[in-house]
Parts: sequence; C-alpha cells; structure tokens
Amino acid sequence: MSEQPFVIIDDGRPIEVSIHVDAGRVYVPASAASALGWALKPEGLCWGDVCVPLPPGMLEARGLDLARAADALCRPLAVDLGEAAAYLGASVDERCRALASLDAPDFTLPDLAGRLHSLRDQRGRKVMLVAYASW
Repeated sequence: MSEQPFVIIDDGRPIEVSIHVDAGRVYVPASAASALGWALKPEGLCWGDVCVPLPPGMLEARGLDLARAADALCRPLAVDLGEAAAYLGASVDERCRALASLDAPDFTLPDLAGRLHSLRDQRGRKVMLVAYASW
C-alpha cells in the first residue's frame, strides 16, 4: 500500500489530499473527508443535514474507500491513478433536477472569428447547438 498526493475534483473544486492505494482502490484518510465537505458522524457520511449510512467496508483503518463512498452517495466517480486525480460527479438527484428544469447551464465559447458568445445572451430565443469531436 502506498501513500501519494492526489487531487479530487468535487463540485468543481479541486481538493488536494493524500491517499492510500491498495489493490487499485483509493482510500482517503478520514481526516480528509472534511476537506471534501463531508462529515463522518455516527449516523454515517453527512453533507449538511443529509446523512448516508456507511455500508460495511467503506471506512477502514486505511481510510474512506472513495469508490464505495461515491456509490453510497449515488455519484459517479472517475479515477485516473496515473494522473493522481479523480472527479466526483453530481448525484443522480442533482442531475434529474437540472434536466427537469429544462435550463441549460451557462457557458461561453468563441465563434470562428474568435468573438465570445454566452448562452445567457440567447435566453428567450431558440438556439441550435452543434457539437463536433474528432475522436
């Protein structure tokens, strides 16, 4: 088991923590959970007033199993050990609320001439977005 610096991106915030990696699983020290905005309480893993019970094996002596924590919180997790980084996505409930609102998140992109255009400037108009990726 090795200890190494690691970046977890949670809610758009990069948080640097030291982790333990064992058999490909990432363990965050219990003390680092507060840096992620979580609190470990007797009732489970808590974010504000909302607590999720800890499934067996999620919190061990080596720390909080990041993948099991993400599963318990219904949040997708992408881990790249080679880059020493992970991304913790929004929960299913958050994504469903955003989709139900039918409001696209604002973003700004350049056109072919380099002029910036923001989605917020188009509110109330019909907009067609065309996306292309070469991969």
